[in-house]
Amino acid sequence: MGRPAPRPLLLALLSLAVCRGRVVRVPAGSLVRVVGTELVIPCNVSDYDGPSEQNFDWSFSSSGSSFVELASTWEVGFPAQLYQERLQRGDILLRRTANDAVELHIKNVQPSDQGHYKCSTPSTDATVQGNYEDTVQVKVLADALVVGPSSRPPPGLSLREGEPFELRCVTTTMSPLHTHLALRWELHRGPVHRNILSLSHEGRFHPGPGYEQRYHSGDVRLDTVGSDAYRLSVARALSADQGSYRCVVSEWITEQGSWQEIQEKAVEVATVVIQPTALQLAVPRTVSVAEGKDLDLSCNITTDRVDDVRPEVTWYFRKTPDASLLASHMLARLDRDSLVHSSPHVALSHVDTRSYHLLVRDVSKENSGYYLCLVALWAPGHNRSWHKVAEAMSAPSSVSVTWLEPEYQVYLNASKVPGFSDDPTELQCRVVDTKRLETGVRLTVSWYYKMNRRSDDVVASELLAVMDGDWTLRYGERSKQRAQSGEFIFSKEHTDTFSFRIQRTTEEDRGSYYCVVSAWTRQRNNSWVKSKDVFSKPVNIFWASEDSVLVVKARQPKPFFAAGNTFEMTCKVSSKNIKSPRYSVLITAEKPVGDLSSPNETKYIISLDQDSVVKLENWTDASRVDGVVLEKVQEDEFRYRMYQTQVSDAGLYRCVVTAWSPIGGSLWREAATSLSNPIEIDFQTSGPIFNVSVHSDTPSVTRGELIQLFCIVTLEGAVLDPDDMAFDVSWFAVHSFGLDKAPVLLSSLDRKGVVTTGQRDFKSTLSLERVSVLEFLLQVHGSEDQDFGNYYCSVTPWVRSPTGSWQREAEIHSRPIFITVKMDVLNAFKYPLLIGVGLSTVIGLLSCLIGYCSSHWCCKKEVRETRRERRRLMSMEMD
Repeated sequence: MGRPAPRPLLLALLSLAVCRGRVVRVPAGSLVRVVGTELVIPCNVSDYDGPSEQNFDWSFSSSGSSFVELASTWEVGFPAQLYQERLQRGDILLRRTANDAVELHIKNVQPSDQGHYKCSTPSTDATVQGNYEDTVQVKVLADALVVGPSSRPPPGLSLREGEPFELRCVTTTMSPLHTHLALRWELHRGPVHRNILSLSHEGRFHPGPGYEQRYHSGDVRLDTVGSDAYRLSVARALSADQGSYRCVVSEWITEQGSWQEIQEKAVEVATVVIQPTALQLAVPRTVSVAEGKDLDLSCNITTDRVDDVRPEVTWYFRKTPDASLLASHMLARLDRDSLVHSSPHVALSHVDTRSYHLLVRDVSKENSGYYLCLVALWAPGHNRSWHKVAEAMSAPSSVSVTWLEPEYQVYLNASKVPGFSDDPTELQCRVVDTKRLETGVRLTVSWYYKMNRRSDDVVASELLAVMDGDWTLRYGERSKQRAQSGEFIFSKEHTDTFSFRIQRTTEEDRGSYYCVVSAWTRQRNNSWVKSKDVFSKPVNIFWASEDSVLVVKARQPKPFFAAGNTFEMTCKVSSKNIKSPRYSVLITAEKPVGDLSSPNETKYIISLDQDSVVKLENWTDASRVDGVVLEKVQEDEFRYRMYQTQVSDAGLYRCVVTAWSPIGGSLWREAATSLSNPIEIDFQTSGPIFNVSVHSDTPSVTRGELIQLFCIVTLEGAVLDPDDMAFDVSWFAVHSFGLDKAPVLLSSLDRKGVVTTGQRDFKSTLSLERVSVLEFLLQVHGSEDQDFGNYYCSVTPWVRSPTGSWQREAEIHSRPIFITVKMDVLNAFKYPLLIGVGLSTVIGLLSCLIGYCSSHWCCKKEVRETRRERRRLMSMEMD
């Protein structure tokens, strides 16, 4: 079967590639393999600048002259029939390692595979640059390597830690070539294996990871015994040495100065079991010792090791029996060199060979807990090294420290009881009947409050203050602010007496109080630990009191008829169950709003505090700053006056009175607040009705033109003299097609003729003037596109009353009018058009001038006419 023609698409792609010195390489020299092993031959292309992946063809020749197709990376029908079956089974395969590299794999090499292998790259280049193929020779040897243990079957060794053991591996080779052997010892424990020690084919020893120190110290050695045996020696077995041991032997050969591994074999030698060292500890289960005495605990060791082992003993302390070792506190430690590490009040001694004692001096209550003994046995190794062979922890030993707590009683009595609010309260907490109260005991107090409830609900106690063992006083949330202000006073009058004083008792302070006296004991580190709490019986602080009563009555002394007159209102105050009251007064006005469904609006006008200081609240009429007066007529009577009343002052007026009680110095406490009956101001008038509208003769203008807007006021009903009318006019604009945006103030004109213009970022200017008595003109000069939108005016009428005062009417708004601003197209394009025509004319004339100069001076050529024959001319004319 002939070789198929390359595919057209691939040939087209290869023809586009440009090869610059292509070189195909395979391993130099020859490769040697043993029957049954795997052969791998790499092939790569260097200096290749072609398609993304280079294709390779492999051929085989047993003699080196006639090659047979073996495998290809791009032609399916390339291999010869002889290798089709091995390719299908996968015994021969190609594995690409890069775009320009591939490996030929032959599994289970046979003697017939010896010969020459050629790697080539197909090419369609017109010019060959470099070499496109390379050949390597493969030699196949018979299996002559024998590896086995020193005995069959592999023995099982059972050892104790620290005992020595040896393992042997026998290996020979009958290879006709000069080969070298390499040997490696491995330890297998389940799926994990470790390299112990190896001897390379060059005669060098290499310890495995973790065995470097043991190899350099001589604990692990590799020796040869005779001509065919290799011995692994371990001087002292460790627990990590347990597992299955294997001997791995590889055969090497040198070809042209480089080493090749031709085969490798492994054999199971022995299984080693390391028996752990038996170690048991015994400590007393429960121990009771009196406070101030010495605690003596013993830790007895039992082990089956008789060789030279050294124990390391550590004592731990913990508060709970199930706490972790990290949470335990180390008390003392005796290392393997018999050095003791401990604190001054703890000692660790070695009584006999297998007994170690812990001594804690002058124990206190904080020494109660659980004690544990941790022992580790260390065995010596080579070069003065040590390794741990066993470790054990004892069961916890429960130690309780007994002590005689002090005895005392606590009584609480009230030395001062309040009769009503703001009276002082004083409580005394006494310690009596003290027994066994030694000098190392300190007494402190805590104060608690519980609110009285008529029902059976459980009420939690609130902490007022607590004193720690170091005399630090801490306040509770309820009393912190009042104690810092000096209203709560906590003190210690004598060694056995504590007092609590409330400078001004309030109704919220009524309830039950009790104290707790705590006994504190000094510890060895000079800290204090609470040892006992004794509670006193509660003392109830309560006084009978009636609710405060405050009544305010308002009246109008003089009748009130028309606007412009003076309004006067007096407020009379009466109180009960309020101690030394002083009053503050606030005048409010309740006025109706425009929406009848909404509640009335209440405004604060003027106030007078308990120190007779007057303050204007929400009275913002600048023209009537002195128009309201609030004064104190008597201790319980106040008078309010409003001068030159206006129609806008209509509403309900009340007095809001607050009673204050002194609590010492310049401080006051609010006792009660009351609201008076309303006094109404109502104006019955039949004056004119004002309306307002907006008109414009220019609702649509071109940009730059003048916009004129008229705000026209009309009257209905009574006719007024023009001198009796005045108006506040304001113009607003909403720059949008709808009224969804906020209005912008443009300009305003008050009734005195003062014009105020709002802040605008537009280039157009505004002017506002009064055209007639009832007409006002707004003009926008130099209008812009931004000036479009809805415009409306707001008018506040002012009418002169018969008394000569001016009355302000309700504000009215006109309906909006929409103004549009158009763009002048002709003026917008006039200047760009003129500039364009001018530039075109200039460029055309310049082009003509350049063409004329070029033809006249640069391209001029003389042409000499030749004389033509008449017959020739006639012929040309006929043609």
